[in-house]
Order: sequence, then C-alpha cells, then structure tokens
Amino acid sequence: MFNPILLTKSTSFIIGPVATILGYLMNAIFFILDKIGLPNIGLAIILFTFIIYMLMMPLTVKQQKFSKLQTIMQPEIQKIQAKYKNKKDNDSMMRMNEETQAVYKKYGVSPTGSCVQLLIQMPILFALYRVIYNFPAYVTQVKEAFFPLVDELIAQSGAAEYLQTFSAAAQFQRQFTNESFTSGVTSYVQNTFIDVLNRFSTADWNALSEHFSSLSQHVAATASKLNVYNNFLGLNIGNSPWFTMREAWADKSVIGIIAAVIVPLLAAVTQLINVALMPQPSQGADAQQDQMMNSMKTMNYMMPIMSAWFCFTLPAGMGLYWVAGSVIRSIQQVFINKSIDKMDIEAYIAKQAEKTKIKDEKRGDKPTMTQRMQEYAGMNTKNIDSTGAAKPVRRTISQKAAVPSSGEANQKEDFEKAKQYYQDKKYKEGSLASKANMVSRYNDTKEK
Repeated sequence: MFNPILLTKSTSFIIGPVATILGYLMNAIFFILDKIGLPNIGLAIILFTFIIYMLMMPLTVKQQKFSKLQTIMQPEIQKIQAKYKNKKDNDSMMRMNEETQAVYKKYGVSPTGSCVQLLIQMPILFALYRVIYNFPAYVTQVKEAFFPLVDELIAQSGAAEYLQTFSAAAQFQRQFTNESFTSGVTSYVQNTFIDVLNRFSTADWNALSEHFSSLSQHVAATASKLNVYNNFLGLNIGNSPWFTMREAWADKSVIGIIAAVIVPLLAAVTQLINVALMPQPSQGADAQQDQMMNSMKTMNYMMPIMSAWFCFTLPAGMGLYWVAGSVIRSIQQVFINKSIDKMDIEAYIAKQAEKTKIKDEKRGDKPTMTQRMQEYAGMNTKNIDSTGAAKPVRRTISQKAAVPSSGEANQKEDFEKAKQYYQDKKYKEGSLASKANMVSRYNDTKEK
C-alpha cells in the first residue's frame, strides 16, 4: 500500500529522499518569491536550477578535468592499443592491460572516475525532475491553491469517475483503484485529485466548470491563482506547447504559435551549444573504438532533438527547466574550459599521481608490476642505455644506506641477472616494458 501522506512525492529508493530534500529548497524559494510579490513557478524553477547546478559545480569541474586528461593521454593509450592490435594471446593482453593501467596511474586518474561522478549526479538530476514535474507535492503554497475546490469535488457524486475521463488522469488510474482511495482515506483521495488537476489545461478547467456548474466559482478561483503561478513571460507553463499551438492555430494567432514553439526550440538550441562546448574525445586506435565514439557523438546530437519533442508534449515548465539547465551548463563550461586551458597540466598530473601514491600507501597496497613500470620506466630507465648497460647514478645519503650489505660483487651479479632477464626474447629489446621488468627483476633479486 502507498503511504497516503507521501503519495504525490516520489517514494523511489534514493531518488525519493533526495527529491524530498530538494523539495524543501524549492518550497523555500517559492516562499521567498511570494514574500517579495513574485510568486511565479517559472522564476522559481530558474532559481532552483541555478542553485542546484552551483552546488554541483565541484563535481562538474572534476568531471571536465577528467575529460581533459583523457584527451591528453589518449595518444598514449592509442599507441599501446596499436602495439598489441593483432596480439590476442593471454600474455599480450595482460601486458597491454598493465601498460594501459600504468598510463592511468601516471596521470593519477581512474578508468571509472567519470562513471563515479555520473553515478553521484544522476539521482540528483532525476530528483530534480520529480520535484519540478510534481510541484504541488513539494511546494505547500501551490498545493493550498487547490483548496477548497478539491474538498468540494470530493463531496460531489461522480467526481472521481468524471476526472478519470480526462487525459491528464491516464497516468493515475492505479491510484483511483487503490485500497486507500476506495476506502476513502482523506489525504490519499485529496492527493489523487490534486495530481490530476495539476495537469489540467485551460480547456480542462473550462470543461470542469461546465460539468460542475455549482462549483464554477471555486474552479475559476483555483484556475486563476494557478495561472498567476504558471504565467511566465506571457506563457502558461502549466500547458504543453502542443496544446498552446493548437489553440493559437485555431485562433489564427501568429504570436501564439511563436510562443508555443519558443520553449522546445530553445531547449534544442541550448543543448546543442552545450554539446559543442563539451570536450570531444579523439578517435580510437581501432575500428571498434571508432564506432563507439561515433555512436556517442550521434547520441549527443540526437538528444537535443528528442528534448525538443518531449518539450512539445510535456508541460512547458519541464521545457523551461531544460532550457535553464542547458544555459547554466554552457556558462559553466565556458569558465571551466578557460580554467583548464590556463591550468599547468604537468603540475596537475604530478599532483594527481602523488595523491594516488599516497592513497595506495594508506591502503597498504604493495607495489604491483603496473606501479613499477610507471615508476621505473619513467625515472630509473633513464639510467639504462639501449644495450642494457648501467649509467653512473648519483645516490643520496638515504639511497646509499639502502644498498644491501652483500658488497659490490653481489650487486654486480644481481645486475647481470637482471640484464639477462632484460635481454630475454619475452619482451622486445629496448622497449619500455623490458626496461621496467629489468629494474623490477633487479630489485626482486636484491630483496631476496
């Protein structure tokens, strides 16, 4: 059974509680707007969207930095993929994975870093949708606008059956047959009526007034108050653009037709601008990856078209939310792009790599082959020439103290073993992997 008190609110796992928290914010925004004489849902949606995107700014910046680093390190990843392109044996696949992981370690990022940030943002975005789509459930003042009409309707014989004849009631059919509704739980019945009335168009209000003529004054008062709340720059955001355009077409109103298409058009255009400002991934090293990149690009440009279509059929308030969100994201993206372009990328990479190293040490992780390849191939191999001969190395006091007490002869023997391993045909002579494994072998021998 549904909870009657929370009926019109989302009760979904995770999204429900997040929507409730965001609902408190929307309620506060509308309360303040009412106090200054601007009780407008459209304005509340814009302010609400702005505040939420500002709060999500740190996650957005982090995600964009990750995208930028991906673009920078993509050539290195592609070289590794090209190197092992026609090698499908287990050893080659393992070495390719190790070398790829070494690149990620070098830049201090995780292959799943972007996914984690998206997983954090998705519940917030879905909760935003629930709050805006079901405004009366979260904004007390808007819900109160439906009274006393709702109580008067409930008292009318056949009111529930009549409401179900409207297209606005289609998605709430299960609520009319729910046990709480049939048994007459007051809060449940009230919320069900509000759910339907909240999606009424101007024509629906007129039809309701004609059918229940004794309630025409209550219907007119409720519709009038909701029109004040929903009117945004002359557009009733409670109506869908499709309905507005049909009315304007019937009245042969050019201004009405333009007003109807402006929100869907702006939704598509602003999202296209947002996509254009996003960092674009480079082409992959193989056909499969290229196909994936092309599919992503196609989807990025199909979404604005789909959004425009949805905006035609949904209340204009949802379209206004999409437009506001796209504009805010585009402005954010401009500043983020400028910030990243001015950023010392080498210093940032070094800082990220150091953070990753500290995290590994705190977890007590032992050095893996990937980590050794990154560390030694990036630093120690500069002391090894192409023939495997060692170059003179200056040691600090601490490094000298770390030299084993087995003597120079043992050290020479250990190095010769490592050199022999380096020259093994398992790895191509002179390659990064062979040098890294040589150093690793040398250190393993010293430890033993």
